[in-house]
Amino acid sequence: MDQPTYTMPVAPEPGPPPRPRRYDPLAVALGNASLLGVGYLLIGRRKLAVTAALGTVVLVSALASTAAWGYEIAALVWWVAVIAHGWFLASRGTPRVSARGQRIVAVCVTLPVLLAVGLLRYDATRIGQSVSEARDEGDCAGVFAAQDKVWAGHRIADAPLSARGDEVVEDCRRLGTAEVLLDSGLRSNTEALEQGFDILGSVLREPGNEQTVRTVLDGFLDGLPTNSPCGTVKITDWLREREPTRNQLDRSADTASRVAPGALVACGDNLMKGSDWETAKARYRQLLDEYPEDNLGNRARAGITKATQAIELDNVRSLLSGTEDEQPEYCSQPAKYSAAKPMGKGTNRALYYGNTEYTNQLPGNWKAGDAENAVAIVCVGETDFGSSVETCPYQARDSGAVSYVTFHKIAIPVRVYELRTGKLVSKRTIQISGSSCPSIITYYTYGTDDTPPTNRYVTESKSDVRNAFRPLVSR
Repeated sequence: MDQPTYTMPVAPEPGPPPRPRRYDPLAVALGNASLLGVGYLLIGRRKLAVTAALGTVVLVSALASTAAWGYEIAALVWWVAVIAHGWFLASRGTPRVSARGQRIVAVCVTLPVLLAVGLLRYDATRIGQSVSEARDEGDCAGVFAAQDKVWAGHRIADAPLSARGDEVVEDCRRLGTAEVLLDSGLRSNTEALEQGFDILGSVLREPGNEQTVRTVLDGFLDGLPTNSPCGTVKITDWLREREPTRNQLDRSADTASRVAPGALVACGDNLMKGSDWETAKARYRQLLDEYPEDNLGNRARAGITKATQAIELDNVRSLLSGTEDEQPEYCSQPAKYSAAKPMGKGTNRALYYGNTEYTNQLPGNWKAGDAENAVAIVCVGETDFGSSVETCPYQARDSGAVSYVTFHKIAIPVRVYELRTGKLVSKRTIQISGSSCPSIITYYTYGTDDTPPTNRYVTESKSDVRNAFRPLVSR
């Protein structure tokens, strides 16, 4: 039997060593240019890819929330850094190669990102230009409409420009608040007026807001004068007293100077209708003091005269208050009413106070109905015995005793004041004549004494009374 034979296995000859993997630096750099870490993924550096993506997210979030130029510069530096780092890693230790497939992948990812960022930045620039144009035209509504088109993509692609638009919008919102306050100021709310001007001043200090502030200010100034003349005076007084700020807000003082004269006169006229004569006089006087050359000066002077006369008349009426049967305060403290007619020829209508027993017998055309149409004030005193007229004997019916009775004219002290000047023009005692020594006289007795009084007044007639009073009012 044959014996089996064994042979030693021959080891295969070793093959060539595996070729090291090569990367395309351009593809890696392009992939990293997407800021999504795609280049790192192309060379198998997953941790670096995640780190790159997270870094991008952090920078973009910070940039969108703060809109600071520093973060935009940091994002640009980060973009350049990951591109350069990817190129470096792909080039290190191996010859450079060109990998068409890698480049296509990198371009397909990066190109849309860069294109989107570029388009968003372009659109943000266009919106920012619209915002600036609307602001330069003083059109805050246009500012709001333009900035409303900004969304998160614009804030990521061009955060500083979008933030500048937000600042313009905020300025316009503040101007809207100022507009509301100034509208309240047109209703004489000077506190709101002050707040509104403070806001205008603060917005005006921000560059570029000249026209938007001008629009709001013009709207306020166009509301002057208001429908309330006295309200307008209150506003113009505030505007003229406002501390100058040496900017366009000072134009309000020019408008106040133009509007104030007419408002002052109209306010004075309204106050006259409301019987507030002192304040009306002050408004007329203010016009003459502050605008002495204004064409309304003559009207103001006439208003002062009218107000003065109204004050005088009110004072005279106050001094004459009381009953006609008593002498009022005027008789001891006379005052003038310069609008009254001067005493002259003919019958001067007067107001009579005191001793109505006789003044009531005077004719109506001698009397004035009120101080406004009176010429004189006649203060009539108490009756007293005047000159004796005749003495006659009378026999008492019961006792038969004879007594002598002297009849006297009726003496009445009077004072006459010219109302126009308040001066005393006549102070005398008038005497009223009448009939005397009637056949029978009546009298009252007390106790057992039945003798008549020894002095009696004559019996006057209406004509006697009028004849006595006529020299007082007729010339």
